[in-house]
Amino acid sequence: MEQTLEKGTRPGTAAADETRPGTAAAGETWPETAVAKGTRCVIISGGEFDTAAEIGADDFVIACDRGYVYAQRLGVRPDLVIGDFDSYHGTTAAGIPVKRYPTRKDDTDTMAAVRYAAEQGFTAICLCCALGGRADHTYANYQCGVYAARRGIAFRIVSEDAAIQIVHNGALALPRREGFSLSVFSVSDRSEGVTIRGSEYDVEDAVLVNEFPIGESNAWREEMATISVREGTLAVIEARRPELRRATAGAGKITY
Repeated sequence: MEQTLEKGTRPGTAAADETRPGTAAAGETWPETAVAKGTRCVIISGGEFDTAAEIGADDFVIACDRGYVYAQRLGVRPDLVIGDFDSYHGTTAAGIPVKRYPTRKDDTDTMAAVRYAAEQGFTAICLCCALGGRADHTYANYQCGVYAARRGIAFRIVSEDAAIQIVHNGALALPRREGFSLSVFSVSDRSEGVTIRGSEYDVEDAVLVNEFPIGESNAWREEMATISVREGTLAVIEARRPELRRATAGAGKITY
């Protein structure tokens, strides 16, 4: 059960210690309100490094722990760094706000960033460098997407080999992507009123459940596929076919 917290606290913890990584008290602050940029928040997580996401000048960028190293590799200056800093022990560039949490906490660093983005009113979240690495963190990132989608936020995880979108009581339109499969799974117990059009295996007003992966490995039949759900939460996954990964690696970025 979620707890109602005051600003700057975490479930089961005292107030978070907002300090620069590796210091006792650096005196840094973190933004109570995100700077005036666009409506999308890009979160650089700590999975496998990936260059797929296009990060725009209007995006608000959060780096999570090791994600700060990835931001540097991407040539991106984050607007905020969040984490318990168990995987990054260096310092951050001057002027970048840091929100440091204790290691013993309920949220993952990425979930803390998703909560922050939701609290600040962003309407879209793009999560990158979030796949690969530890399987438990990858699964947790899907659950972060469910949290966001059920609060009306468009949520995507992107990599060179996959794009994952979570949709709750809504619809998506996806243009054909050569060399990619198109899969649809229910992440809620039941998803009712599922309609898929423009694919090789269209369905109309169907029910999907989270104990049977019937939506695996569909494909585009038309130039645009549409997926909608009347009641429930879906994970819609575009995945590069294994035989094409090596031949097309680095062939293009995913833009949203």
